[in-house]
Amino acid sequence: MADIPQNMTGKICMVTGASSGIGQATALALAHLDATMIIVGRSQKKSKNTVQMIKKATGNVNVDYLLADLSTQKELFQLAENFKNRYQRLDILVNNAGAKFVKRLETVDGLEMSFALNHLAYFILTMLLLDSLKNSNEARIINVSSDSHRSCPGINFNDLQSANNYIGKQAYAQSKLANILFTYELSERLKGTGVTVNALTPGGVASNFCKNNGWISWMKHITAHILALNLIGLAEAARTAVFLATSSEVMGISGQYFSKQKSIRSSAACYDKETANRLWRISLELSGLAEPSLSKINV
Repeated sequence: MADIPQNMTGKICMVTGASSGIGQATALALAHLDATMIIVGRSQKKSKNTVQMIKKATGNVNVDYLLADLSTQKELFQLAENFKNRYQRLDILVNNAGAKFVKRLETVDGLEMSFALNHLAYFILTMLLLDSLKNSNEARIINVSSDSHRSCPGINFNDLQSANNYIGKQAYAQSKLANILFTYELSERLKGTGVTVNALTPGGVASNFCKNNGWISWMKHITAHILALNLIGLAEAARTAVFLATSSEVMGISGQYFSKQKSIRSSAACYDKETANRLWRISLELSGLAEPSLSKINV
């Protein structure tokens, strides 16, 4: 990996969905670089085990966890509050948690699960932690998206919650498009704050992704990537997120989409500024958040 510093000593990093999969591999890599790591997971047992594993593997004692079901807005707000009660700033936020759902599910807030977990959770948590990020000298937000966004021609505002003719693959692709639209819009709004935000695709990953839908869906997911000859391991899948979190090569770089540690063009739909602004406004409305102040670094 190009231009990774020898350590991240003193940097406070949060990775969501870090009790397994790509998130866990990302947290492990950052802990190896001596970062203060906060992993976010839903299961206390899995989160505790992950913390113990990372501490043992890295010798880094500054590893902790916070619990939250990121599909639930109340828990997102509590997560942000719990973080602020422990830490004065946040240097790195990796929005990674996400899933694909074969059947349409609704959250406790009455929102379609793919949209709520894969997009709105990124949006809400980032908004709630903006002050903590602006308190850093050089904060970075990293949104894990997917190249599956390319199969979505645009956000369907007429049926944003996929209430009609739900297809899991389409709902997932739309949520990943939303990740990138959010990234580009937030980047514009963050100019002058010292905070950067970028999105990435990790590639086709040999992980437990899709196991929430049962073994058949998981095997279809794995088989598709095997046939495409693009299946990679977790450590490899985490490389771009770690690169964006640590490398001096991307210092000050914002509003871009990365694959294999390189900036590439996302789909044309990602550059629709009207759509990005509309999605931003709807996300605020659905979360009950006020327009944040992004004009300058907090002092």
